[in-house]
Amino acid sequence: MPPPALFQPLELRGVRPRNRVVVSPMCQYSAAEGMVNDWHLVHLGKFAQGGAGVVFVEATAVEARGRITHGDVGLWSDAQIPGLARIADFLRAQGAVPALQLAHAGRKASMARPWYGNGPLTSDDAARGDACWATVGPSSAPVAEGWQAPAPATDADLKIILDAFAAAARRAERAGFDIIELHAAHGYLLHSFLSPISNGRADRYGGSLENRMRFPLEVVHAVRAAWPAEKPLFTRCSSVDDVEGGWSIEDTVRLARELAKAGVDVVDCSSGGISGSATAATKTLLRRVPGFQLPFAERVRRETGLKTMAVGLILTGRQAEEALQAGRADLIAVGREALFDPNWPLHAALELGADPEFAAWPRQYGWWLTRREQSLHREGITRRAADYPAGSA
Repeated sequence: MPPPALFQPLELRGVRPRNRVVVSPMCQYSAAEGMVNDWHLVHLGKFAQGGAGVVFVEATAVEARGRITHGDVGLWSDAQIPGLARIADFLRAQGAVPALQLAHAGRKASMARPWYGNGPLTSDDAARGDACWATVGPSSAPVAEGWQAPAPATDADLKIILDAFAAAARRAERAGFDIIELHAAHGYLLHSFLSPISNGRADRYGGSLENRMRFPLEVVHAVRAAWPAEKPLFTRCSSVDDVEGGWSIEDTVRLARELAKAGVDVVDCSSGGISGSATAATKTLLRRVPGFQLPFAERVRRETGLKTMAVGLILTGRQAEEALQAGRADLIAVGREALFDPNWPLHAALELGADPEFAAWPRQYGWWLTRREQSLHREGITRRAADYPAGSA
């Protein structure tokens, strides 16, 4: 019998992940001056050892003012390449495709690390060495009351940012990454241009949907030109703002059609975040239940023909498999569930009967586990799928 869809490879230009499981970019707020360290290597390396097909480095700022916090990873300097190359090399050595998300926080930059409040930087943060810095956005509207008002981006600013995205893509290629994703979700710079909630411009970058899409699409074109043709390009979108009068799924479908023309290969369908922390929303339009964003990935896939990645409270291998079998997405991304269980893909394979012999595990682990299973079998001890973390809701 063929393996479950979750464990079938997928052709993406010249890249072929071993399965459909992707570990989402997850900020660790633990870098110094944009430089990764051993925390990032071990954090990301666990997911590659755990069997994921693609492992993403967190949102990586293309310029220093585009960081969310002082602890964000960056790729605005050649000095940041070696640390990231070390990570890419290790991920590849463990069988995962190394991937990296390029981002600019825009008006949501200059934030405190989550454990220090997850809001605007304060004098307490400055006393710790995390002083605020000037931010930029589509207009001067702040994220919310009490937040710093960004400077409206001038044409010169937009050119600098555009060039920074392209330069960061070239550095990502030099560091050995095989997939990059543009972060156009969660209220950060590119999303803030898209959304009528945050974009109050009266020039060619504001007003109509076509105008609001203009700068994000310019970035896509610039990055696609800088990124090797044989390597795939993803874009993460907030499929809806989840705010009355905000960006809608219909808008996302129209954007996705333009992304396809610009050379994007996969749309990563998230939601929310326009007026608060990363995925915060009003909660009046969307209930955060398992798989709550799957309908977005399904609709974009059906109406545009683009490949999509589903993300958001996908908890079990069976849930992921059912989504793929139903044609709702092409890739399944796990984030916080991977933090809970870094071996989520391997446990999902056991749950779905795809790897009863532990062959997909690192041999340093699989050798021991097969012998433990033999011991359990001799004692008449059997396992159920629900005994594995990925098999329990």
